[in-house]
Amino acid sequence: MLDGLFYLGCLQLSWLSLPSTRLPSKWYPVDQIHFLFSQEYGASKHTVNEPYLDYVIHSVDKLLGVAFLGIGLWAWNEKGVLSNISSITDLGGFDPVWLFLVTGGVMFILGFAGCIGALRENTFLLKFFSVFLGIIFFLELTAGVLAFTFKDWIKDQLNFFINNNIRAYRDDIDLQNLIDFTQEYWDCCGAFGPDDWNLNIYFNCTDTNPSREKCGVPFSCCTKDPAEDVINTQCGYDVRAKTDVEQKTYIHVKGCVPQFEKWLQDNLTLVAGIFIGVALLQIFGICLAQNLVSDIEAVRASCLFT
Repeated sequence: MLDGLFYLGCLQLSWLSLPSTRLPSKWYPVDQIHFLFSQEYGASKHTVNEPYLDYVIHSVDKLLGVAFLGIGLWAWNEKGVLSNISSITDLGGFDPVWLFLVTGGVMFILGFAGCIGALRENTFLLKFFSVFLGIIFFLELTAGVLAFTFKDWIKDQLNFFINNNIRAYRDDIDLQNLIDFTQEYWDCCGAFGPDDWNLNIYFNCTDTNPSREKCGVPFSCCTKDPAEDVINTQCGYDVRAKTDVEQKTYIHVKGCVPQFEKWLQDNLTLVAGIFIGVALLQIFGICLAQNLVSDIEAVRASCLFT
């Protein structure tokens, strides 16, 4: 409802912003409006339609951005972060809520700039949209080239990232769920093997560890029994105290880094298709905004000399 009212308000302001001396003060059918624009401003029919096409596209970005931001703020509120902002830095690992906040913020900024820039014919906002989207495209392209060129360095950074989050496994429920999902999806355990869980104070095998989970692994490392309807969250207890051969019976012994590499190789076509599709959408958005900027500037130039 609010988005619809905003849309009507933008339409009204956009109509009122037209020079009153150029169009008669009465309502005309759409086709006659196109004709008047083409006669008075030298603009083509798509000049009138493009702002509304941009509005539809960027409204989706704006709404998705608001949704992601809402989910992220709700998650932080549930964890008490909003009432104690300093706790943001207390988590030793990665907080998955940042994914929602950063993605939502970027999408909202792009959607807002594109929508207002198109309907108000604001070339500054449209150029900001194009530059911002171009920077994102350049960063994605750079990341792809670096990942392909420095594979070993990326592998080391991924290993460091996973191990750092293993240490903070029990510190944040969202991080815990993310690690469990990753290990279950790729049938893996730890960065390069189950022994990586020695980095966690609850799962290490030291004699001074009083935890019941000592020398164990999370349940997400366990091999699944199709006959079991209820997940056994204690299936990983004491499993690393067994021999390597016995461990294979109870848990996945492959690390998540090599399993991720294998998944990329098996799904290289799908991954490449997704990246190419996203890149084409970004290029289309940049071209559409730049084309609209050119049309607006052409109309304004024609008004100065008529």
